[in-house]
Amino acid sequence: MNLKNLLWCVLIPILGSAGSKRPNILFILADDVGQEVLGCYGGTSYKTPNLDKLASGGIRFDHAYSMPVCHPTRLSLMTGKYPFRIGSGWGKFPKDEEASTFSSLLQKNGYATAVAGKWQMTLLKNDTQHPARCGFEQWSLFGWHEGARYYDPYIWENGVLRNDLKSRYGPEHYTDFLIKFMEQSRKAKKPFLAYYSMALAHDVTDDLKQPVPYMPGKDRWQDYREMAEAMDMMVGKLISALDKMKLRERTLILFSGDNGTASRSIIRHDGKRYIREPVFSMLGEKRIAGGKGSLTDRGTRVPLIANWPSVIKSGNTSNQLIDCSDFLPTFCELTNTSLPKNIKLDGHSFACAVSGGKGTSKRSWVYAERGGKYFVRNQNWKLYNEGTLHDLRKENSEKNGIRANAKHSSDAKAARELLDAAQIELGRGSRY
Repeated sequence: MNLKNLLWCVLIPILGSAGSKRPNILFILADDVGQEVLGCYGGTSYKTPNLDKLASGGIRFDHAYSMPVCHPTRLSLMTGKYPFRIGSGWGKFPKDEEASTFSSLLQKNGYATAVAGKWQMTLLKNDTQHPARCGFEQWSLFGWHEGARYYDPYIWENGVLRNDLKSRYGPEHYTDFLIKFMEQSRKAKKPFLAYYSMALAHDVTDDLKQPVPYMPGKDRWQDYREMAEAMDMMVGKLISALDKMKLRERTLILFSGDNGTASRSIIRHDGKRYIREPVFSMLGEKRIAGGKGSLTDRGTRVPLIANWPSVIKSGNTSNQLIDCSDFLPTFCELTNTSLPKNIKLDGHSFACAVSGGKGTSKRSWVYAERGGKYFVRNQNWKLYNEGTLHDLRKENSEKNGIRANAKHSSDAKAARELLDAAQIELGRGSRY
Protein backbone atom coordinates (compact mmCIF):
# COMPACT_ATOMS: atom_id res chain seq x y z
CA MET A 1 0.00 0.00 0.00
CA ASN A 2 1.40 3.44 -0.90
CA LEU A 3 1.56 6.35 1.54
CA LYS A 4 -1.49 8.11 0.09
CA ASN A 5 -3.73 5.08 0.52
CA LEU A 6 -2.32 4.35 3.95
CA LEU A 7 -3.15 7.88 5.11
CA TRP A 8 -6.65 7.60 3.63
CA CYS A 9 -7.32 4.35 5.49
CA VAL A 10 -6.09 5.91 8.73
CA LEU A 11 -8.03 9.16 8.39
CA ILE A 12 -11.45 7.83 7.32
CA PRO A 13 -12.17 6.04 10.63
CA ILE A 14 -11.26 9.22 12.50
CA LEU A 15 -12.96 11.78 10.30
CA GLY A 16 -15.94 9.79 9.09
CA SER A 17 -18.00 10.81 6.09
CA ALA A 18 -19.19 14.09 7.58
CA GLY A 19 -15.67 15.33 8.31
CA SER A 20 -15.91 15.17 12.10
CA LYS A 21 -18.05 12.17 12.96
CA ARG A 22 -17.21 8.50 13.11
CA PRO A 23 -19.35 6.32 10.85
CA ASN A 24 -22.48 4.54 11.93
CA ILE A 25 -22.49 0.81 11.18
CA LEU A 26 -25.53 -1.25 10.21
CA PHE A 27 -24.43 -4.88 10.10
CA ILE A 28 -27.01 -7.28 8.65
CA LEU A 29 -26.33 -11.01 8.96
CA ALA A 30 -28.76 -13.24 7.05
CA ASP A 31 -29.41 -16.81 8.20
CA ASP A 32 -28.91 -19.71 5.76
CA VAL A 33 -28.32 -17.55 2.68
CA GLY A 34 -25.64 -18.48 0.14
CA GLN A 35 -24.47 -16.32 -2.75
CA GLU A 36 -26.82 -18.03 -5.20
CA VAL A 37 -29.84 -16.52 -3.46
CA LEU A 38 -29.05 -12.93 -4.47
CA GLY A 39 -29.65 -11.51 -7.92
CA CYS A 40 -26.45 -9.44 -7.74
CA TYR A 41 -24.48 -12.73 -7.61
CA GLY A 42 -26.34 -14.18 -10.58
CA GLY A 43 -29.23 -15.81 -8.74
CA THR A 44 -32.55 -15.90 -10.58
CA SER A 45 -34.86 -17.86 -8.27
CA TYR A 46 -35.75 -15.02 -5.91
CA LYS A 47 -36.54 -11.33 -6.15
CA THR A 48 -33.91 -9.38 -4.19
CA PRO A 49 -34.13 -5.83 -5.60
CA ASN A 50 -33.07 -4.02 -2.44
CA LEU A 51 -29.94 -6.09 -1.97
CA ASP A 52 -29.14 -5.89 -5.68
CA LYS A 53 -29.39 -2.11 -5.51
CA LEU A 54 -27.25 -2.06 -2.37
CA ALA A 55 -24.57 -4.01 -4.26
CA SER A 56 -24.75 -1.91 -7.42
CA GLY A 57 -24.36 1.23 -5.32
CA GLY A 58 -21.40 -0.14 -3.38
CA ILE A 59 -19.05 -3.09 -3.47
CA ARG A 60 -19.77 -6.79 -3.85
CA PHE A 61 -17.20 -9.21 -2.45
CA ASP A 62 -16.92 -12.49 -4.33
CA HIS A 63 -14.65 -14.35 -1.91
CA ALA A 64 -16.28 -14.06 1.53
CA TYR A 65 -16.42 -17.22 3.65
CA SER A 66 -18.17 -18.40 6.81
CA MET A 67 -18.21 -21.52 8.91
CA PRO A 68 -20.67 -24.10 7.47
CA VAL A 69 -23.17 -23.71 10.34
CA CYS A 70 -24.40 -20.74 12.34
CA HIS A 71 -23.05 -20.92 15.90
CA PRO A 72 -19.35 -21.22 15.00
CA THR A 73 -19.73 -18.35 12.52
CA ARG A 74 -21.32 -16.14 15.16
CA LEU A 75 -18.60 -16.96 17.69
CA SER A 76 -15.95 -15.98 15.17
CA LEU A 77 -17.77 -12.79 14.16
CA MET A 78 -18.14 -11.62 17.74
CA THR A 79 -14.59 -12.40 18.85
CA GLY A 80 -12.35 -12.17 15.78
CA LYS A 81 -11.09 -15.68 16.58
CA TYR A 82 -11.64 -19.08 15.03
CA PRO A 83 -13.96 -21.39 17.00
CA PHE A 84 -11.32 -24.02 17.78
CA ARG A 85 -9.36 -21.42 19.75
CA ILE A 86 -12.39 -20.58 21.89
CA GLY A 87 -13.48 -24.15 22.55
CA SER A 88 -17.07 -23.26 23.43
CA GLY A 89 -19.84 -25.79 22.84
CA TRP A 90 -23.02 -25.29 20.86
CA GLY A 91 -25.17 -22.51 22.26
CA LYS A 92 -22.52 -21.36 24.70
CA PHE A 93 -20.28 -18.32 24.86
CA PRO A 94 -17.12 -18.16 27.02
CA LYS A 95 -17.33 -15.54 29.76
CA ASP A 96 -13.76 -14.41 29.25
CA GLU A 97 -14.65 -13.29 25.70
CA GLU A 98 -17.63 -11.12 26.64
CA ALA A 99 -15.63 -7.95 27.30
CA SER A 100 -13.79 -8.15 23.96
CA THR A 101 -16.61 -8.72 21.47
CA PHE A 102 -16.88 -6.18 18.66
CA SER A 103 -19.95 -4.71 20.38
CA SER A 104 -18.21 -4.40 23.76
CA LEU A 105 -15.22 -2.69 22.19
CA LEU A 106 -17.30 -0.18 20.24
CA GLN A 107 -19.54 0.47 23.25
CA LYS A 108 -16.47 1.36 25.35
CA ASN A 109 -15.47 3.75 22.57
CA GLY A 110 -18.69 5.74 22.79
CA TYR A 111 -20.94 3.89 20.33
CA ALA A 112 -24.60 3.20 20.98
CA THR A 113 -25.10 -0.53 20.37
CA ALA A 114 -28.12 -2.73 19.67
CA VAL A 115 -28.88 -6.19 18.31
CA ALA A 116 -32.14 -7.69 17.08
CA GLY A 117 -33.24 -11.06 15.74
CA LYS A 118 -31.21 -14.19 16.45
CA TRP A 119 -28.79 -14.50 19.35
CA GLN A 120 -27.84 -18.16 19.86
CA MET A 121 -24.80 -17.27 21.94
CA THR A 122 -26.69 -18.75 24.88
CA LEU A 123 -30.24 -19.61 25.96
CA LEU A 124 -31.82 -16.30 26.91
CA LYS A 125 -34.28 -17.81 29.39
CA ASN A 126 -31.26 -18.92 31.43
CA ASP A 127 -29.29 -15.68 31.04
CA THR A 128 -31.47 -12.72 30.11
CA GLN A 129 -28.60 -10.21 30.50
CA HIS A 130 -26.08 -11.99 28.31
CA PRO A 131 -26.39 -9.52 25.38
CA ALA A 132 -25.66 -6.66 27.80
CA ARG A 133 -22.46 -8.34 29.01
CA CYS A 134 -21.45 -8.73 25.36
CA GLY A 135 -21.73 -5.00 24.81
CA PHE A 136 -25.29 -4.39 23.61
CA GLU A 137 -27.19 -1.56 25.30
CA GLN A 138 -30.46 -2.66 23.69
CA TRP A 139 -31.61 -6.00 22.33
CA SER A 140 -34.73 -7.63 20.94
CA LEU A 141 -34.12 -11.35 20.35
CA PHE A 142 -36.30 -14.40 19.89
CA GLY A 143 -36.00 -17.16 22.47
CA TRP A 144 -33.92 -19.79 20.70
CA HIS A 145 -35.38 -23.24 21.52
CA GLU A 146 -38.13 -21.45 23.48
CA GLY A 147 -40.69 -20.24 20.97
CA ALA A 148 -41.47 -18.83 17.54
CA ARG A 149 -39.19 -16.49 15.61
CA TYR A 150 -41.76 -15.55 12.96
CA TYR A 151 -45.51 -15.42 13.63
CA ASP A 152 -46.51 -14.67 17.25
CA PRO A 153 -42.81 -14.35 18.10
CA TYR A 154 -41.36 -15.22 21.51
CA ILE A 155 -39.08 -12.26 22.14
CA TRP A 156 -36.82 -11.17 24.97
CA GLU A 157 -36.39 -7.42 24.84
CA ASN A 158 -33.84 -5.73 27.07
CA GLY A 159 -34.09 -8.64 29.50
CA VAL A 160 -37.92 -8.79 29.61
CA LEU A 161 -40.16 -11.30 27.82
CA ARG A 162 -42.65 -9.48 25.58
CA ASN A 163 -46.28 -10.63 25.93
CA ASP A 164 -47.90 -8.22 23.47
CA LEU A 165 -46.68 -9.49 20.08
CA LYS A 166 -49.41 -12.01 19.27
CA SER A 167 -50.27 -10.47 15.92
CA ARG A 168 -46.73 -9.48 14.91
CA TYR A 169 -44.37 -10.95 12.30
CA GLY A 170 -40.99 -11.34 13.99
CA PRO A 171 -38.75 -9.89 11.24
CA GLU A 172 -40.90 -6.76 11.06
CA HIS A 173 -40.60 -6.31 14.82
CA TYR A 174 -36.80 -6.76 14.78
CA THR A 175 -36.53 -4.25 11.92
CA ASP A 176 -38.78 -1.70 13.62
CA PHE A 177 -36.80 -2.11 16.85
CA LEU A 178 -33.55 -1.26 15.11
CA ILE A 179 -35.10 1.67 13.24
CA LYS A 180 -36.27 3.11 16.56
CA PHE A 181 -32.79 2.55 18.03
CA MET A 182 -31.10 4.32 15.12
CA GLU A 183 -33.49 7.26 15.45
CA GLN A 184 -32.75 7.49 19.18
CA SER A 185 -29.02 7.48 18.44
CA ARG A 186 -29.45 10.19 15.81
CA LYS A 187 -31.29 12.42 18.27
CA ALA A 188 -28.65 11.75 20.92
CA LYS A 189 -25.96 12.58 18.34
CA LYS A 190 -24.14 9.32 19.05
CA PRO A 191 -22.60 7.05 16.43
CA PHE A 192 -24.23 3.62 16.46
CA LEU A 193 -23.64 -0.04 15.79
CA ALA A 194 -26.92 -1.71 14.81
CA TYR A 195 -26.56 -5.48 14.40
CA TYR A 196 -29.47 -7.11 12.60
CA SER A 197 -28.90 -10.81 13.20
CA MET A 198 -31.72 -11.96 10.95
CA ALA A 199 -34.00 -14.92 11.55
CA LEU A 200 -34.58 -15.04 7.78
CA ALA A 201 -34.17 -17.25 5.85
CA HIS A 202 -33.91 -20.07 8.43
CA ASP A 203 -36.92 -22.35 8.68
CA VAL A 204 -39.06 -22.59 11.83
CA THR A 205 -38.11 -24.15 15.16
CA ASP A 206 -38.70 -27.92 15.16
CA ASP A 207 -37.89 -28.92 18.76
CA LEU A 208 -40.80 -27.50 20.76
CA LYS A 209 -43.63 -29.49 22.34
CA GLN A 210 -46.13 -27.73 20.08
CA PRO A 211 -45.38 -26.51 16.53
CA VAL A 212 -45.14 -22.74 16.15
CA PRO A 213 -48.00 -20.88 14.40
CA TYR A 214 -48.45 -21.11 10.63
CA MET A 215 -48.61 -18.07 8.37
CA PRO A 216 -51.92 -16.25 8.95
CA GLY A 217 -54.59 -17.73 6.71
CA LYS A 218 -52.31 -20.54 5.50
CA ASP A 219 -51.91 -24.23 6.32
CA ARG A 220 -48.13 -24.01 6.25
CA TRP A 221 -45.09 -21.95 7.14
CA GLN A 222 -43.20 -19.73 4.70
CA ASP A 223 -41.26 -21.60 2.05
CA TYR A 224 -37.68 -20.67 1.25
CA ARG A 225 -38.63 -18.32 -1.58
CA GLU A 226 -41.01 -16.38 0.66
CA MET A 227 -38.38 -16.11 3.39
CA ALA A 228 -35.65 -14.99 0.99
CA GLU A 229 -37.89 -12.29 -0.46
CA ALA A 230 -39.04 -11.20 3.02
CA MET A 231 -35.35 -10.87 3.92
CA ASP A 232 -34.89 -8.46 1.03
CA MET A 233 -37.96 -6.47 2.08
CA MET A 234 -36.60 -6.04 5.62
CA VAL A 235 -33.31 -4.75 4.20
CA GLY A 236 -35.29 -2.30 2.10
CA LYS A 237 -37.15 -1.02 5.18
CA LEU A 238 -33.89 -0.32 6.98
CA ILE A 239 -32.42 1.51 3.99
CA SER A 240 -35.55 3.63 3.60
CA ALA A 241 -35.47 4.51 7.29
CA LEU A 242 -31.84 5.61 7.06
CA ASP A 243 -32.72 7.76 4.04
CA LYS A 244 -35.58 9.43 5.94
CA MET A 245 -33.28 10.07 8.90
CA LYS A 246 -30.68 11.52 6.51
CA LEU A 247 -28.09 9.08 7.88
CA ARG A 248 -27.17 7.17 4.74
CA GLU A 249 -24.16 9.31 3.88
CA ARG A 250 -22.41 8.54 7.14
CA THR A 251 -23.62 4.96 7.64
CA LEU A 252 -21.73 1.91 6.43
CA ILE A 253 -24.11 -0.94 5.64
CA LEU A 254 -22.62 -4.42 5.57
CA PHE A 255 -24.72 -7.43 4.53
CA SER A 256 -23.49 -11.02 4.79
CA GLY A 257 -24.60 -14.57 5.64
CA ASP A 258 -23.79 -16.98 8.47
CA ASN A 259 -23.48 -20.04 6.21
CA GLY A 260 -24.76 -21.46 2.95
CA THR A 261 -28.36 -22.09 2.00
CA ALA A 262 -30.12 -24.97 3.76
CA SER A 263 -30.64 -28.14 1.74
CA ARG A 264 -34.18 -28.56 3.11
CA SER A 265 -36.73 -26.27 4.71
CA ILE A 266 -39.64 -27.14 7.01
CA ILE A 267 -42.96 -26.34 5.36
CA ARG A 268 -45.66 -27.92 7.59
CA HIS A 269 -46.47 -30.37 10.38
CA ASP A 270 -48.84 -33.27 9.71
CA GLY A 271 -49.65 -33.91 13.37
CA LYS A 272 -46.86 -36.41 13.83
CA ARG A 273 -43.79 -35.09 12.07
CA TYR A 274 -42.31 -32.06 10.35
CA ILE A 275 -42.50 -32.07 6.56
CA ARG A 276 -39.43 -30.67 4.80
CA GLU A 277 -39.02 -29.74 1.17
CA PRO A 278 -35.70 -29.56 -0.70
CA VAL A 279 -34.21 -26.16 -1.51
CA PHE A 280 -32.76 -25.58 -4.97
CA SER A 281 -31.77 -22.22 -6.45
CA MET A 282 -30.80 -21.19 -9.95
CA LEU A 283 -27.41 -19.53 -10.38
CA GLY A 284 -27.32 -18.54 -14.02
CA GLU A 285 -27.96 -21.81 -15.85
CA LYS A 286 -26.93 -23.98 -12.89
CA ARG A 287 -29.36 -25.57 -10.43
CA ILE A 288 -27.74 -25.32 -7.01
CA ALA A 289 -28.77 -27.46 -4.04
CA GLY A 290 -28.45 -25.86 -0.63
CA GLY A 291 -25.20 -26.89 1.06
CA LYS A 292 -25.48 -25.70 4.67
CA GLY A 293 -23.39 -27.93 6.93
CA SER A 294 -20.82 -28.88 4.31
CA LEU A 295 -17.33 -27.44 3.93
CA THR A 296 -17.83 -27.01 0.18
CA ASP A 297 -18.53 -23.62 -1.41
CA ARG A 298 -22.25 -24.37 -1.08
CA GLY A 299 -21.86 -24.39 2.69
CA THR A 300 -19.20 -21.72 3.29
CA ARG A 301 -19.13 -19.16 0.46
CA VAL A 302 -21.47 -16.35 1.41
CA PRO A 303 -22.54 -12.96 0.09
CA LEU A 304 -20.87 -9.82 1.38
CA ILE A 305 -22.02 -6.37 0.29
CA ALA A 306 -20.72 -3.03 1.56
CA ASN A 307 -22.51 0.23 0.87
CA TRP A 308 -21.46 3.68 2.13
CA PRO A 309 -22.62 6.34 -0.34
CA SER A 310 -20.25 9.12 0.68
CA VAL A 311 -17.20 6.85 0.63
CA ILE A 312 -17.62 3.75 -1.55
CA LYS A 313 -17.91 4.24 -5.30
CA SER A 314 -20.78 2.40 -6.93
CA GLY A 315 -20.48 -0.66 -9.12
CA ASN A 316 -17.39 -2.23 -7.55
CA THR A 317 -16.55 -5.88 -7.08
CA SER A 318 -13.68 -7.39 -5.14
CA ASN A 319 -11.81 -10.70 -5.11
CA GLN A 320 -10.30 -9.92 -1.72
CA LEU A 321 -10.39 -12.88 0.68
CA ILE A 322 -12.53 -12.34 3.78
CA ASP A 323 -13.68 -14.73 6.48
CA CYS A 324 -15.90 -14.32 9.52
CA SER A 325 -13.05 -13.51 11.91
CA ASP A 326 -12.34 -10.30 9.96
CA PHE A 327 -15.36 -8.25 11.04
CA LEU A 328 -14.16 -7.38 14.55
CA PRO A 329 -10.83 -5.82 13.48
CA THR A 330 -12.59 -4.11 10.56
CA PHE A 331 -15.19 -2.50 12.83
CA CYS A 332 -12.46 -1.40 15.22
CA GLU A 333 -10.33 0.18 12.48
CA LEU A 334 -13.30 1.98 10.92
CA THR A 335 -14.34 3.48 14.26
CA ASN A 336 -10.88 4.25 15.60
CA THR A 337 -11.42 1.71 18.38
CA SER A 338 -8.37 0.13 20.01
CA LEU A 339 -8.05 -3.63 19.77
CA PRO A 340 -7.65 -5.54 23.04
CA LYS A 341 -4.07 -5.68 24.22
CA ASN A 342 -2.31 -9.02 24.57
CA ILE A 343 -5.06 -10.82 22.62
CA LYS A 344 -4.14 -12.56 19.38
CA LEU A 345 -6.84 -12.30 16.74
CA ASP A 346 -7.24 -14.50 13.68
CA GLY A 347 -9.04 -11.75 11.80
CA HIS A 348 -7.55 -9.19 9.43
CA SER A 349 -9.21 -5.84 8.85
CA PHE A 350 -10.68 -5.18 5.41
CA ALA A 351 -11.42 -1.54 6.34
CA CYS A 352 -9.44 -0.17 3.39
CA ALA A 353 -11.76 -1.94 0.97
CA VAL A 354 -14.81 -0.18 2.40
CA SER A 355 -13.33 3.21 3.34
CA GLY A 356 -12.09 4.60 0.05
CA GLY A 357 -8.54 3.28 0.13
CA LYS A 358 -7.12 0.98 -2.50
CA GLY A 359 -5.11 -1.24 -0.19
CA THR A 360 -5.99 -4.81 0.68
CA SER A 361 -5.97 -6.78 3.90
CA LYS A 362 -3.03 -8.96 4.89
CA ARG A 363 -5.12 -12.07 4.35
CA SER A 364 -3.79 -14.54 1.78
CA TRP A 365 -5.99 -17.47 2.86
CA VAL A 366 -9.25 -18.09 4.69
CA TYR A 367 -10.27 -20.85 7.09
CA ALA A 368 -13.41 -22.81 7.97
CA GLU A 369 -14.04 -25.78 10.25
CA ARG A 370 -16.65 -28.26 11.27
CA GLY A 371 -15.95 -30.91 13.86
CA GLY A 372 -12.50 -32.33 13.32
CA LYS A 373 -12.32 -31.32 9.67
CA TYR A 374 -11.16 -27.97 8.32
CA PHE A 375 -9.72 -26.27 5.27
CA VAL A 376 -7.52 -23.37 4.30
CA ARG A 377 -7.97 -21.85 0.88
CA ASN A 378 -7.36 -18.90 -1.41
CA GLN A 379 -9.31 -17.85 -4.50
CA ASN A 380 -8.19 -20.84 -6.61
CA TRP A 381 -6.94 -23.60 -4.32
CA LYS A 382 -8.28 -25.39 -1.26
CA LEU A 383 -6.43 -27.70 1.12
CA TYR A 384 -8.12 -29.91 3.72
CA ASN A 385 -6.39 -30.95 6.93
CA GLU A 386 -6.22 -34.59 5.79
CA GLY A 387 -4.07 -33.48 2.86
CA THR A 388 -6.35 -33.34 -0.17
CA LEU A 389 -5.76 -30.34 -2.45
CA HIS A 390 -8.42 -29.04 -4.86
CA ASP A 391 -7.97 -26.82 -7.89
CA LEU A 392 -11.25 -24.90 -7.77
CA ARG A 393 -10.74 -23.41 -11.23
CA LYS A 394 -11.22 -26.87 -12.71
CA GLU A 395 -13.67 -28.49 -10.33
CA ASN A 396 -15.63 -27.02 -7.44
CA SER A 397 -17.50 -30.24 -6.71
CA GLU A 398 -14.40 -31.37 -4.79
CA LYS A 399 -14.61 -34.92 -6.09
CA ASN A 400 -11.18 -35.08 -7.73
CA GLY A 401 -8.69 -33.77 -5.22
CA ILE A 402 -4.92 -34.24 -5.33
CA ARG A 403 -3.63 -36.41 -2.51
CA ALA A 404 -0.47 -35.39 -0.65
CA ASN A 405 1.59 -38.24 -2.15
CA ALA A 406 0.28 -37.81 -5.71
CA LYS A 407 2.18 -36.18 -8.55
CA HIS A 408 1.73 -32.39 -8.63
CA SER A 409 1.98 -29.83 -11.40
CA SER A 410 4.12 -26.80 -10.69
CA ASP A 411 0.97 -24.75 -9.91
CA ALA A 412 -0.35 -27.40 -7.54
CA LYS A 413 3.01 -27.73 -5.84
CA ALA A 414 3.22 -23.98 -5.24
CA ALA A 415 -0.36 -23.89 -3.94
CA ARG A 416 0.30 -26.78 -1.55
CA GLU A 417 3.39 -25.09 -0.18
CA LEU A 418 1.46 -21.86 0.42
CA LEU A 419 -1.48 -23.57 2.11
CA ASP A 420 0.80 -25.93 4.06
CA ALA A 421 2.38 -22.82 5.54
CA ALA A 422 -1.10 -21.53 6.42
CA GLN A 423 -1.90 -24.74 8.30
CA ILE A 424 1.35 -24.40 10.23
CA GLU A 425 0.46 -20.77 11.04
CA LEU A 426 -2.89 -21.95 12.42
CA GLY A 427 -1.06 -24.18 14.87
CA ARG A 428 -3.62 -26.96 14.75
CA GLY A 429 -1.09 -29.78 14.99
CA SER A 430 -0.11 -32.26 12.30
CA ARG A 431 -0.98 -31.10 8.79
CA TYR A 432 -2.06 -34.53 7.54
